[in-house]
Amino acid sequence: MSARIDVHQHVVPPQWAQALAERNLDSGGWPIPDWSAESAIAMMDRQHIATGVLSVTAPGVHLGDDREARALARSVNEFNAERVKDRPDRFGSFASVPLPDVDGATAEAVYALDELHADGIVLVSNANGQYLGDAALDPLWTELQRRHAVVFIHPAQPPMPLLPGTPAPWVDFVFDTTRSALNMVSAGVMDRYPDLKVILAHAGGFLPYAAYRFAGLTLTTNDQNRTPDDVLRQLKWFYFDTALSASPSALPALLAFAEPGHVLYGSDWPFAPEPVGSYYNGFLESYQDFAPGQPEAIDRGNAEILFPRLKTR
Repeated sequence: MSARIDVHQHVVPPQWAQALAERNLDSGGWPIPDWSAESAIAMMDRQHIATGVLSVTAPGVHLGDDREARALARSVNEFNAERVKDRPDRFGSFASVPLPDVDGATAEAVYALDELHADGIVLVSNANGQYLGDAALDPLWTELQRRHAVVFIHPAQPPMPLLPGTPAPWVDFVFDTTRSALNMVSAGVMDRYPDLKVILAHAGGFLPYAAYRFAGLTLTTNDQNRTPDDVLRQLKWFYFDTALSASPSALPALLAFAEPGHVLYGSDWPFAPEPVGSYYNGFLESYQDFAPGQPEAIDRGNAEILFPRLKTR
């Protein structure tokens, strides 16, 4: 088994946890767990993970006020940068940006990538109902394209009420990831910014399973210049992580759809506790229909291409 690179591992900076607590917020009905570098490394050692690329999860850093969101993004990103500085072998970082404040998000992305040397940027699937295909985000995409950035899209609660007794991570997150990805395709983001590498959390929601539905129904839309093959090509542009998705039913669809090299290991720890990670790792490790070399590529090799500094020397 390869020493995994976990592209979907979360961090809970204390200033972010405090900001949520002060506003009586959580992650779509999901409680905010404790986090420490020591507990993260202990978990990674047990789960054969060499490096975790840390990200702040939903609801992100914009909690209602642009000025406060900019300050919280900077504080969170500097906290994460220190964790990477202390243990560059064990941690990477996706920097947070304060969308829907596009100017603030663009400035913070530039700072985080150029000055803090973040490994990429994390975006939530929607920010107060603004999805990632919105033309207002073009200044941000332009700066990320200029840097050939890796972008991790993590789901957020969609702009609708929670179902009673059904926290957003259980159902709504997989829906909103799919919704945001299809919105990006409809808006032509991947054609305008082809040098980006965009990872969809949780195997893309249900995108691999429904991709040909989306492609075929293109024939019924008003966009007469887009063919089903165009839509499939754009959907296959995405990368996908295995967090909560390495199951006997999801893996065949994911591996049949994703381009070679576009599937990456993810754990979703600590929002998914370690027993949950072990449950899905068991499916991943016992899967019988991998192509030769595919398990090692998913565990590590594909991520080494996206993050050259983590490549085994």
